Amino acid sequence: MDILLIILILGILAAGFQAWNIGANDVANAMGTSVGSKAVTLKQAIIIAAIFEFTGAVLVGSHVADTLRKGLIDVTLFEANPELLAVGMLSALLAAGIWLFIATIFGLPVSTTHAIVGSVVGIGVASFGVHAVYWPKVFTIATSWVISPLMGGVMAYLIFIILRSLIYRSEQPIRAIKRLGPLLIFTLFMILSMSILFKGLKNLNLDLNLAEALGLSSVIALIAAAIGAVLISRMKEEPLVKSNRFGTGELRAQFTSVEKVFMKLQILTACSMAFAHGANDVANAIGPLAVIAQIYATGSSAADAAGIPFWIVLLGGVGIVIGLATYGYKVILTIGTNITELTPIRGFSAELAATATILLGSRLGLPISTTHTLVGAVIGIGLAQGVNGVNRKVIVNIVYSWLITVPFAAIVAILLYYLLIFILPI
Repeated sequence: MDILLIILILGILAAGFQAWNIGANDVANAMGTSVGSKAVTLKQAIIIAAIFEFTGAVLVGSHVADTLRKGLIDVTLFEANPELLAVGMLSALLAAGIWLFIATIFGLPVSTTHAIVGSVVGIGVASFGVHAVYWPKVFTIATSWVISPLMGGVMAYLIFIILRSLIYRSEQPIRAIKRLGPLLIFTLFMILSMSILFKGLKNLNLDLNLAEALGLSSVIALIAAAIGAVLISRMKEEPLVKSNRFGTGELRAQFTSVEKVFMKLQILTACSMAFAHGANDVANAIGPLAVIAQIYATGSSAADAAGIPFWIVLLGGVGIVIGLATYGYKVILTIGTNITELTPIRGFSAELAATATILLGSRLGLPISTTHTLVGAVIGIGLAQGVNGVNRKVIVNIVYSWLITVPFAAIVAILLYYLLIFILPI
C-alpha cells in the first residue's frame, strides 16, 4: 500500500480523535456558562453546538490549514521529502488530541489552538531544528495566554456590575429591563452581526469592508431591538409593597421575570459562541488532515492549499458533536459551576464579554484564545462578587494546565514523530 495512503488513513482516524476531544473540551467550555446558568440543558447545548459549530466551521473556518502550513514552520524545507510533513501533521494531531483527552479527564479547559501550535512547532524543531520555526508568530500566539483572560475578565466584570446596578438594584427591576432591554438586544446583535459579517464570510464571497459591515449590522440590530422591545413590553409590572427584612414576594417575582429575559438573551449568545468557536477553533482538527490530504493528492508539501474538502469539514463537525455529547460534561461542570456560581445574568455577561473580546481582539490583530477569554470572563464575573466569589484552587489548576499545554504537546509530538518515522517505511 502507498505510504501516503497509509498516512492519510491514519490522519483521518487522528482527526476524528482530535475532533472528538475538541467537542469534549473546547466546545464544552464554550457551552458551559449556558448550561451552568440553566439557560439551556445539556441536550439543548448539544443541538446548538451541532448546528452553529458546524456552520461556523463550514462558512468561516477553512482558513486554518494555511496558517498551520505556512504560519508556524518553514514548509519549504520539506519539499525534498513531503512524506515527512505528512507524518508531522499526523503526529501533531495525535499529540494535541492526547493532551486534550488528558485535560478533559481532569475537567480542565485548555486551548486547542495552543495544543496544535505546540505540536506543529515540535515537529518543525524535530525535523530541521529551531531555525525551521517562525518564532515571532509563536511568540504572538503565546501572548494570548495573558491578553485573552485579562480582556475577557475585565469586560465581563464591567458588563455585569453595570447591569447589576441598573437592573437588579433598581427599585423596579421589570421597569428597568423594559427601558434597557432594547439597548442590550441592539448591542448584542450588533456584536454578533459584526463578528460574522466583517471579513467573516469569505467562503461565500461576502467580504464586506468595515463601513458596509457596520451599516448592515446596524440594520439587523435595530430590527432585533424593535422586536425585543415589543416582546419585553408585554411583561407585567406587579405593584411592589414595602420591603421587610424577609424581602417581598413581588420583588422576587420581578427578579424571576428579569432572569427569564436574560435566559433568552443567553441562548443567543450561546449560539454566537458556538458559531465563533466553529469558525476559529474547529479547523484545528481538520487543518492538519487537509495538509495530509493535499500532500497525498499532489505529492508536494509546497503546493498552495485549494481549500478544505467538504468531507474533512463533515468529519470535524460530526466529531465535535459526538465529543460534547459523550464526554463534555466534565469541562461543562468546571466552567458552569466550579469556578463561580452562574445565574442567567452572569452567564449572559460572561458570554457577551467573551464574544465582544474575541471580535475586538481579532479586528485589532491581537492574539485571542476563545478558551482563555471565556474562562477569564467567568473569573471576572466571580470577582464581581468579591475575592471569595471564585474557587481559587480551580483557577490555579486551570492556569497550570495552560502553561503546560504548548511544551507538553510539543514533546509528545516529537516522540510520536520519531516513532512513526521508525515504524513507517519512509
